[in-house]
Amino acid sequence: MLAMLVAAAVTIAQAAGAPAAPACGGLAFQSVAVKTVTSAAGLNHYQITGTVINNGTKAQPSNTLQFVDIFTSAHQKLNDRGIPPLKPGQTYTFGYTYDRSIQAGNGTSHLVFRIDMRQPAPPANCAPATYPLTF
Repeated sequence: MLAMLVAAAVTIAQAAGAPAAPACGGLAFQSVAVKTVTSAAGLNHYQITGTVINNGTKAQPSNTLQFVDIFTSAHQKLNDRGIPPLKPGQTYTFGYTYDRSIQAGNGTSHLVFRIDMRQPAPPANCAPATYPLTF
């Protein structure tokens, strides 16, 4: 059931062309974008930078365990990036490198970034914030 909710949230975010609002945990995406592109050995190396913010009213506990999970549009998890506990209004910037063929056309790569709250566990009925990126 949770997988269906996540899939629905990702689909809605992609269809809308804008990041989904956070439904739980207080974390939201401020931005995710391709910062630079370099080429070597037949590959383009996309340096992606994203920023998350604590939109909540309380500081997160020091034992908070949370990540940004990175997926293909087909829901295959590629990697994740840890996020430290954040105070209200505090941001954290993460980086990710994505490689693809130089021959791939512009606008043909689709990634989805999703907040993954592990500790404390989010309520069972909340959907994580997502951010679709096409390049």
